[in-house]
Amino acid sequence: MVKERFDVAVIGGGIAGASVAAELSKDRRVLLLEMENQPGYHTTGRSAAVFAAVYGPSPIRALTRASRAFFANAPEAYFESTLFRSRPIMMIARKEQEPVLDRTIAEVGVMTPVERINEAAIRKLNPMVKTGYASAAMLDMSGEDIDVSSLHQGYLRQFRAFGGDLRCNASVLGLVRRDKGWQLETEAGEFTADTIVNAAGAWAEHIGHLARAEPIGLVPKRRTAAIVEGPNELPPDVLTSMPITIDIEENFYLKPDAGRLLISPADETPSPACDAQPEEMDIALCVERIENAFDLRVQRIESKWAGLRSFVADKCPVVGYSSVAPSFFWLAGQGGYGIQTAPALARLAASQVLRKPMPSDIAAEGIDLSEIDPSRLIGRG
Repeated sequence: MVKERFDVAVIGGGIAGASVAAELSKDRRVLLLEMENQPGYHTTGRSAAVFAAVYGPSPIRALTRASRAFFANAPEAYFESTLFRSRPIMMIARKEQEPVLDRTIAEVGVMTPVERINEAAIRKLNPMVKTGYASAAMLDMSGEDIDVSSLHQGYLRQFRAFGGDLRCNASVLGLVRRDKGWQLETEAGEFTADTIVNAAGAWAEHIGHLARAEPIGLVPKRRTAAIVEGPNELPPDVLTSMPITIDIEENFYLKPDAGRLLISPADETPSPACDAQPEEMDIALCVERIENAFDLRVQRIESKWAGLRSFVADKCPVVGYSSVAPSFFWLAGQGGYGIQTAPALARLAASQVLRKPMPSDIAAEGIDLSEIDPSRLIGRG
């Protein structure tokens, strides 16, 4: 039987896989493999979805900045709605946390305009913060809410428009390197491809093992979130316009969400790659941290969920060709930053897959490929 042949097989239909597949399909015949019956079931569909240029390590912040122009002016032919809606970001600090706050402001303020504000300003922006709880904060007025579904579906629409082939229910069972190409055995059949892009999220280390690539030490970590009702005394317009409020050491966050509040303990609990579910202990921890910082009594959890955010040791993405498995490209370890960096990271990864120069606008943000290349992790996996 003749196996279907592709130039590139992208494994994983979440935001990383969908976006890089869309970029690659402009120049190559691309197969996108998704193990579920629809793309985006796992981490992509469970994101809090905030564009925060002050968030994450240096490569993440650079990729976020390089993604802003796309979010603000996405191609209307594929992205049917506005992807951005203004959402200020406020990272609050107790008195003893002020040294952390000042270091953060000094680091991120070089490239992103931020302001140090006092308690009065904090409570004006978010009157729910308890009096005497936070002494200062870093305010970033350039934050945005991201429409994750529109972003993801837009990339899939673009991928199909350029002739890309999406196969769902297609878990990868085996990878064999033959004749300068790859043979892929999946639940949807067998395929061959010249190049594999591993964008499998929490399952990326497993896919790497199947390809006999180097280990990268990827650890999926569970993050929990819940939706609760806001205080009755808070006017709806105040609730809607409040910033996302984050502990400066990321011990919790609270974000307005469609007239309710999205809360999280910002947990990072190591987990096997799985369909993550919230643990009652994490929900209880979430409520405790939120009630400690805010004038909010959580009477009822309206909904709750968990997702996996996958990291390597330095919390930077892993982007580049394997030094062990020929024509096997890593696109993994985006952690909790995959949505906000997707436009720039997809273009950067596509340029590297095709062995082309880095796009000039991304290079201008100061991306150092050595900080994201898999070779940096040799000996750590």
